[in-house]
Amino acid sequence: MLLASPNLIRTGVPAPHMTPQTRSLRRKKQEVASPLQTAVTAALDDMKAANVKALDVRGVADFADTLFIVSGTSDRHVRSIADHVVEKAKAAGVRPIGVEGMRDGEWVLVDLNDVIVHVMLPRVREFYGLERLWETDAPAAVEASPAKARKPRKQRRLG
Repeated sequence: MLLASPNLIRTGVPAPHMTPQTRSLRRKKQEVASPLQTAVTAALDDMKAANVKALDVRGVADFADTLFIVSGTSDRHVRSIADHVVEKAKAAGVRPIGVEGMRDGEWVLVDLNDVIVHVMLPRVREFYGLERLWETDAPAAVEASPAKARKPRKQRRLG
């Protein structure tokens, strides 16, 4: 049996706490960095990660709150940064869900549940352009031009 709120019964409008926007509005007000974000930032700073960019993806994605996209100067530096992030996260009490790309060292992804860290070589970072993909202030995608209608081909008879 579905129970309705008294506000819905009286006015026909759901109570403010029942709307889907309420959660996102509440989360936007929380601008304070979590202990995990602080630990990740400290690890990146300790290892001299270059071009650090933190993206708030709460309104765009539901699998994470923050994406860190950073660069390392060499494959060894990329692996060292990722390893240090994992160590700092464990010290903060968060066990990584997964670490991918450690063997090659061109692009290492560290999944810490609410925080995801991409550590890349500059050429790889430029090629994939994750910042452009995840920035929430970017304009909407450009609509593709309508495809020209093709005339049907006349079939030739072989004979």
